[in-house]
Amino acid sequence: MSPMLIPIIGFLVIGVIVVTYLYLRFRERQLMFEKGISFQEMAEFLKKKRNPVLWLKTGIVLVLFGLGLGFGIGLEDYGYGEFWIPMFIFGFTGLGFILSFFVGRKFESVE
Repeated sequence: MSPMLIPIIGFLVIGVIVVTYLYLRFRERQLMFEKGISFQEMAEFLKKKRNPVLWLKTGIVLVLFGLGLGFGIGLEDYGYGEFWIPMFIFGFTGLGFILSFFVGRKFESVE
């Protein structure tokens, strides 16, 4: 890939993300207007819906995915890249899902 394409693709991806966000926000407000829901009612509904345990579980999985990726790439310097990178990524991500399950169950039983 040409080094000149990298910033172009980066700006395109950022543009797509911003346009998608704006479109979805517009669509949400349009649906609120059609159903006759006020902004205050929608804000209260969304405030109730937040689940901090979900964010904790997602963070655990992402951190362990990053560690697996880092260990795999670290072993690539020693010539073990083809086998170890996917193994560490899948292994640590699986460990993250298992750990997040038990942590989530612990926090949900407290509530």
